[in-house]
Amino acid sequence: MDRDQIIMNYSTPPSIDDLEVMCRNALQNLPDELIEACDGLAIRVEEYPDDAIQHDLDLDDPYELLALYKSGSMIAPGVIKKTANDDDILIIFRRPLLDAWCETGDDLNILIRNVMIEEIGQNFEFSEEDIEEMASRHYQGVL
Repeated sequence: MDRDQIIMNYSTPPSIDDLEVMCRNALQNLPDELIEACDGLAIRVEEYPDDAIQHDLDLDDPYELLALYKSGSMIAPGVIKKTANDDDILIIFRRPLLDAWCETGDDLNILIRNVMIEEIGQNFEFSEEDIEEMASRHYQGVL
């Protein structure tokens, strides 16, 4: 499918509510290694990273960040959590995501899934190779 066919499937850009539904669906189709770690993980979609996030991450441009995993509780220095809890949240940034979608021409559902795999995988310290393998894996009919 080429870029024009993908973009033409939408008469207007997906709203925050649309993307939240897509993200919740993507959460159900993540690789098993991540699903086990995501019990209790909340998903939220925002337009852009706010000023505090941009400052904390030293972003020059809010379009640099597609998603952010925020851990709501600190266990102890040096202790790695193996699963999310009710305080953990994955924030997807709508406008940067839509720009990446337009630039790449990828299927939006697959792009969302890959962004989620990368952000969650990095949070739980999976290797780059493991993250790439999970993202490229044909999984539950998604790809």
